[in-house]
Amino acid sequence: MIDSHVNLHGEAFAADLPEVLARSRAAGISGCLAICDRFENFPLVAAIAHREPDIWASVGAHPHYAKDHQGLTTADLVNAARNDKVIGIGETGLDQYYGHSSIEDQVRLFSTHLRAAQTTGLPVIVHTREADQLTADMLEAAFAEKPFPILLHCYTGRAELAARALALGGYVSFSGIATFKNAHDVRAIAEMVPLDRILIETDCPYLAPVPFRGRRCEPAHLVHTAQFLARLKGVEPELFAQATTANFFRLFARAKPAGASS
Repeated sequence: MIDSHVNLHGEAFAADLPEVLARSRAAGISGCLAICDRFENFPLVAAIAHREPDIWASVGAHPHYAKDHQGLTTADLVNAARNDKVIGIGETGLDQYYGHSSIEDQVRLFSTHLRAAQTTGLPVIVHTREADQLTADMLEAAFAEKPFPILLHCYTGRAELAARALALGGYVSFSGIATFKNAHDVRAIAEMVPLDRILIETDCPYLAPVPFRGRRCEPAHLVHTAQFLARLKGVEPELFAQATTANFFRLFARAKPAGASS
C-alpha cells in the first residue's frame, strides 16, 4: 500500500530515517509521498525522493506559513514541479483553527497553488481546517476556470466539503485520526466516500493511529489505519490495500511504482 502523505525531512526523522524506511518496507508500504511544508525546504524533500526509489515528492507551502511566502509565485511552483520526482502541488489550503497566518495571506497563497495545479495538471494536496465553505468555494471557482486533480488530505471536515470535492472528481485521504475513540465524524465521512476515491496516509510523524497514539508516527503504522478503515467499510484488508493503491496511481498519474519503466 501507499502512504500518500509523509513528512520525512524534519527533525523527527533526522537520526534514524534509514531504519524508519526499512520498517516501512518490511510492513508492506510500497511507496510514500514526501510532502513539502515550506518552499525553502523543497530541496530537502526532493533529495529524499531522489535517494529513495519508492518515494515521491510534492512542492508547496503549508497555510500555516502563508505569512512567510508572500513572494511565492505560480512560476516558482511550476518551475520546481519540473523535477521528475514531483507528483503533486502542496500541501496548501486554509486553516482558521490555529491562525498562524492571516486568512488573507492564506487565500493568496492557496490561489497561487491552485494556478500551479492548473498549469501543471498535477493534483493539489489540500489541507483544510475550520474553513470548509471557503475551501470548497475556491476549489470550485478555480476548477470552473481550468480543471485539475484534487486531494483533500488528512480529512477532518464536514460532509458538505467532501461531497463538493468528490463532485469535482476529487479524492479524500484519511489518517490515523480515523482510529481515535472520539473521531465519529471522521469515520462517518470515511463510510460515505466511495472506495474508488479513498486514499490513506500517516501524516507522520504526527497522528499515530491506535495502538501507537501519542508516539512518533511512522509510515509502517499505515497498516493499522488501513486495517481499521477496511473493517469500517466492510472490505477485506487486501482488497482495501489494492483499491487505495490503485486510487493513488490514478490520482498521482506522474508517479510510477518503484522499478517500473518511465
